[in-house]
Amino acid sequence: MDHLPILSLITFLPLVGAAFILTIRGEVEVATRNARFVALWTSFITFLASLYVWIKFDSSTAAFQFVEKADWMPILGITYHLGIDGISLLFVLLTTVLTPICILASWEAITERVKEYMIAFLFMETMMIGMFSALDLFVFYIFFEGVLIPMFLVIGVWGGSRRIYSAFKFFLYTLLGSVLMLLAMFTMYLDAGTTDIPSLMTHNFPARLQLWLWLAFFASFAVKVPMWPVHTWLPDAHVEAPTAGSVILAGVLLKFGGYGFLRFSLPMFPEASVEFTPLIYGLSIVAVIYTSLVALAQEDMKKLIAYSSVAHMGFVTIGTFTLTVQGIEGAIYQMLSHGIVSAALFLIVGVVYDRLHSRDIETYGGLVYRMPSYALIFMLFMLASVGLPGTGGFVGEFLILVGVFQVNTWVAALAALGMILGAAYMLYLYRRVIFGKLTKEHLLKITDMSPREWAVFAPLVLLTFWMGIYPSSFLDVMHISVLNLLDQVHTAVAASDTLVVAGQ
Repeated sequence: MDHLPILSLITFLPLVGAAFILTIRGEVEVATRNARFVALWTSFITFLASLYVWIKFDSSTAAFQFVEKADWMPILGITYHLGIDGISLLFVLLTTVLTPICILASWEAITERVKEYMIAFLFMETMMIGMFSALDLFVFYIFFEGVLIPMFLVIGVWGGSRRIYSAFKFFLYTLLGSVLMLLAMFTMYLDAGTTDIPSLMTHNFPARLQLWLWLAFFASFAVKVPMWPVHTWLPDAHVEAPTAGSVILAGVLLKFGGYGFLRFSLPMFPEASVEFTPLIYGLSIVAVIYTSLVALAQEDMKKLIAYSSVAHMGFVTIGTFTLTVQGIEGAIYQMLSHGIVSAALFLIVGVVYDRLHSRDIETYGGLVYRMPSYALIFMLFMLASVGLPGTGGFVGEFLILVGVFQVNTWVAALAALGMILGAAYMLYLYRRVIFGKLTKEHLLKITDMSPREWAVFAPLVLLTFWMGIYPSSFLDVMHISVLNLLDQVHTAVAASDTLVVAGQ
């Protein structure tokens, strides 16, 4: 480690900010204001540090970069090992972009226990960045599970009327899958003799063992994505969580599952991944079509967007398991785009919820006459969610369809049907909230967006157009890493087929 430990700095800087907030004393109003500013500046400096990593990143190699390694538990062979490649870098950036936006969005919405709220968000940022940067199985697991605690508190303390039920449901679903993954990690350690992720990616696990390990990891990642039928915790968690909680949940936490498939399932268990591809396709198609139809029937804006997230992540799992360059790059791109667009959609619901404390679609109608700026921003992100060309949503969905068409035209056709349904529920939502006659009395005095709310949406608007107009700035970063991943998978599967033929 002959360079500045920049990844450790980015990972633990939010934790330093959280510790500083703990020491803040004085009158409640002053302490609250100081806590907000410390959280905002800490997360913003973390974002700037992650930008430095992006600028210095060498996209011409698939090797892990900015690697930091130190003995942690030498008796067990566990090391503190961090590093990023072209895939994990983009998710680190997504995390550091969304966290300051969440803190700014909570500025006026959260008035109770503000210090604790800001500490929870900064602690969560450390866990998320650490998870994407970890290159040791057990370091990864600690960060992966560590996110549960602050998110459980954010939903359970600052959520809606059914917050306790939703928080426990979220916690139990994710914990159950993670226990199976932990057992699989112990098995991998016993078989390979190491917890080092780069070493495990090249280790040849026996074909039969791969099947069981793949299923154990799948139990955890499928809940995180979430895939049908283990998606039921998500709408409840989204509806009860405060706006910023929903933003992080949809923007970053749902990406844990997709990232896990790319980092563990495909390179470490390639034969099992090929074997279980039909299962993934089947569950994903059901998710895309079924949850789109469910979204169409929703009367709660947050629930509608939550179900749309399940449908969009169904696209991601289809693209990931096409085992084509376009499919996997499309899946990563769709995750990044969905992270920005779904975050913006939840913030859009938050804008009117802060004013009227209602998420029911029926409460609204004709808002374009009172909130023209809001109607414009809502329209942009609604069209980005649908996949309008020129926005990030289009690029990801287009690449996934190109990839899946090479593999299975039926799956591609059914996935495309999901896109049509996506346009239906988003346009239906927009028409009912924004258009129509302004007849409801409580809407006659509603105010348009404030400068602070504009500041929240401005970077998201910029990113949405940037991803839609200049996608190569992101695709170039991931391309070599994706090619390397596919090379590993195809080589392992080909070697396995050769052994089978030789055995016969």
